[in-house]
This record gives sequence, structure tokens and C-alpha cells, in this order.
Amino acid sequence: MGISSYLGFSNPSIRVYLVDDHLMMLDGVSKLIGELDGYEVVGRATEMVAAIVDLRVTDVDLLVTDFQLPDGDGLALIRRVKKHKPNLKVIMLSMYDEAHLVKEILKEGVDAYVLKRDSHHELVHALSEVRAGKKYMSDDINRMILLSLHEDREPKSLTDREREILRLVAQEYTNKMIAEALFISERTVETHRKNIFRKTRTSSLVGLIKYAYSNNLI
Repeated sequence: MGISSYLGFSNPSIRVYLVDDHLMMLDGVSKLIGELDGYEVVGRATEMVAAIVDLRVTDVDLLVTDFQLPDGDGLALIRRVKKHKPNLKVIMLSMYDEAHLVKEILKEGVDAYVLKRDSHHELVHALSEVRAGKKYMSDDINRMILLSLHEDREPKSLTDREREILRLVAQEYTNKMIAEALFISERTVETHRKNIFRKTRTSSLVGLIKYAYSNNLI
């Protein structure tokens, strides 16, 4: 029995499917993987729904997907696809490095997590490790997770005002709109927003909103 069959891959050439809404990134990753021995890009999509439809009729060994997609996210994509292809290997290629988000994604059985800012070498290494039946996280992700283990398990609680502002942020209010709605200055709103990001240990709006929903803050 060959190594590919032993690891659950039915073809000596690993069939890879790519999902990313940024065409330059999609083209770059497709070219990189296409030039590697033993890998074949068999499909690609820029949206979650299109990927789900395509993956139902495409023989695939490995899915490489972005987290943020125009019509959903990589986590929803993984959950949907794994219902039909439970043995599918998955590499998450993302720009997000918030600890709580990465941990949530890893719980879904993702085999590797690589940041988009990492070098191509990291992705190539991830492909090799996943092909060998191992798990892989880039150096930055490993450091981030280790750091989170030394932090308080529970985030600092938000004040009533911070929760109020968080709800408005989730509704896509600008600082000016929030200031007008709450009869406070924009500078005060900005201070509250910084405190909210600090307390929830998030660094992006997407990460903040996902954290807020997952912790019933809004």
C-alpha cells in the first residue's frame, strides 16, 4: 500500500481545491501548489456556496480555504462540506490571528492553520505535514496560542456603556453615528472602542463581532 492510500488519499497526486475571494491570492496559491510535485489543483472558487456545489461533484483530497468569504465564512464551509466528505483534509489560510477565533476553527477538525502574511514556505510546509497525516500551525499561530494560555481564561467584563456601543458597532454604526445616538463625543466613543478591543482581546472588527456573538455579548 502506498503512502497516499495509507493516509487516506486515494490518488498518488493530492487533489487540492482552493477557496478565496481575492483573485490575486487565489492565482498565487494555485500557481504555487501547481508547481509542487505530487499536488494537483482540481478546482477553485471565490464564494462559499459555489464551492459547496462544486465540491459535491469533485473528487478532492485537500481543501485550502480563506476564512472570510463574501457569502459566509470558511468555518461554515468546512462544516457543510465535511457532512459529505468527512475525511477531507483542510488547511485554513487566513489573515485572522485572534486566539478565540483560531481555537474555534481548530475545533472543527482543521488540519493546518496558516496566516496569509506568512511566507510561501509556511504553506508548503503545511501541505507536506498534512499529507503526512500530521497537524500544522504556523509559528505565529503557535506563539499566539501559547500566549493565550498564560492570559486570564475569562475576558474582562464590559461595562453597560461598552455593551451598548458594541451593539451599535455590530449594526455598522460609525463613531460619529454612535456619538450622536448616545450624546457623547467621538473621542469618547473611540476610547470605548479601544477598551472593548482590549478587553475582548480582538484586533479586527470581524473578530470582535464573532467574539461578541459567541459570548452572548450582543
